[in-house]
Amino acid sequence: MKRFSNFWGTRVVVFDRQQLEAFAAIVETRHFGRAAVLLNVTRGAVSLRLKALEEEFGTPLVVRDGNIPTPAGEVLLRHIRILKILEADTQQQIKPMDGMRPRVAIAVNADSLATWFEVVAWEIAKKNVALELIVDDQDYTLPLLAKGEAMGCVSTSSNSPTGFLAEPIGMMEYECVANVEFAKNFFPQGLGLHGVLAAPAVLYNQKDGLHAQFLAQFLDFEVRNYAAHYFPSPSALLAAIERGIGYGLVPCLQAKPLIDEGKLIRLAPDHKVEVNLYWHHWETAPSNAQVISELVVNHARQVLIQPDDQAMSSLNDGDSLD
Repeated sequence: MKRFSNFWGTRVVVFDRQQLEAFAAIVETRHFGRAAVLLNVTRGAVSLRLKALEEEFGTPLVVRDGNIPTPAGEVLLRHIRILKILEADTQQQIKPMDGMRPRVAIAVNADSLATWFEVVAWEIAKKNVALELIVDDQDYTLPLLAKGEAMGCVSTSSNSPTGFLAEPIGMMEYECVANVEFAKNFFPQGLGLHGVLAAPAVLYNQKDGLHAQFLAQFLDFEVRNYAAHYFPSPSALLAAIERGIGYGLVPCLQAKPLIDEGKLIRLAPDHKVEVNLYWHHWETAPSNAQVISELVVNHARQVLIQPDDQAMSSLNDGDSLD
């Protein structure tokens, strides 16, 4: 990193490309040796470049235990991600090159990927990028954005980190379902506390708080100590419920075909769980990143429930908007 004064006398900082690449490689591989192999240099060279970069900034950029970025490192990593995408965009506009595909990482929750985001992912992958989808619970995708590990994410939070924007893209509805035989065995009188304590639930993973939220809303108090199976895949979770392993919450988009076929029944038809989703992206982004955001937002607003859809549904149910 060099400092000099430009024509107008303004102090300018120029980053050292090799130092930035060394830092990014360490973070991406989580290992100095693997970073050296990736960059085709010695491990010592990688270490020296990182040390020089940290000395220039006057602060550690990597936590040596685990080789993860520090808060300052997260800011720098975000800069590097934007720079690479901007460079690829500029190259394609001036002189397109075959095989030049910048890495684009997007954090998305598994339910969105299983119901509506997959189609968007196909379109993004056609945009001359190397797409990486990072899958996590919708309440946990936002930190990946702040750490610089993703250029965009689908999240339930409307609050974006500094430098990012959050756009509302719609609402996903979840409903509690079971197969017919399971419902007869555990909920002969309908969904109630006795059955909830006796019947195993099927959840995505231990971070999944949707089921507990549903029970608290339905029963009007918090329920604990119920048995649960964990199937960390939307398709596996749905298949487990369909086969009578347990009951649980699934997106209405997934449940409806099976309900229509008589393979599943609704345990609480009037108590759906509504989850608002937001697309978080860079506030200032290269044109190719902006195209990706437009693809996500436009498709989501076609598929997910929008405020106008909710108003129309209320009118169809006989409610008034007045």
